[in-house]
Amino acid sequence: MNIQAAISRTKANAPMLLSGTSIIGVVATAYLSALAGHKHARRLGEEAPDLPPKEVFKKVWKFYIPPSISGAATITSIVANTRVNARRTAAAQAAFVVAERAFSEYKDHVLANVGETTEQKIRDKIAQDRVDKEPPSQEILMLAGPGNVLCCELYTGRYFTSDMETLRKTQNEINERILHFDYQTLSDWYDKLGIPYTDMSDDFGWTTDKLMDLQFTTTLAQNGTPCLAFTYNYIKQVR
Repeated sequence: MNIQAAISRTKANAPMLLSGTSIIGVVATAYLSALAGHKHARRLGEEAPDLPPKEVFKKVWKFYIPPSISGAATITSIVANTRVNARRTAAAQAAFVVAERAFSEYKDHVLANVGETTEQKIRDKIAQDRVDKEPPSQEILMLAGPGNVLCCELYTGRYFTSDMETLRKTQNEINERILHFDYQTLSDWYDKLGIPYTDMSDDFGWTTDKLMDLQFTTTLAQNGTPCLAFTYNYIKQVR
């Protein structure tokens, strides 16, 4: 492996390496501190109560050099790891925003060129392919029934049971809150539907620039079970 490749691999694995270094540093600092305390006690013995602090410092300060260095190195690793993760998170969010904008522009051009009917057929086909590739679990299928329709959120590929009326009603509630609070997150939406949050759902959602609008398509899941698949007109970073 050449030097450049080694540097690239080190950069790619920087968070893991820094985390490992921090863990080792914490353990090493604790051990070295205990060792320094033991040496401190042995050096002073019974003299400690009679010596002024200045004299105590002169006798034992060298014992605390190793734990001090280890502690400083550990703090440096933790700070560096935090900075690396912050930069990567910011880069990922920026990439998401760019991709979302590009997709929105692409979708608008497709709609303008092929018309609503053809665009809907394309969306239906994409949704069906998604459901075919990532089918719902048997537990979810067993819950689906009259008034309890199988639904698929295409954004995350997750299944749950609800119905069109509930989804539309919840959409209206979210839009009312957007107008009142200026934004709503995916977590707010998931909370109303009883769906678990995701790692990014607190940071993305909708603003007053453009209200939330669900786009539905009907697909068939396993055993021919009807599945109401839906996506969103747009999602943007709101925090």
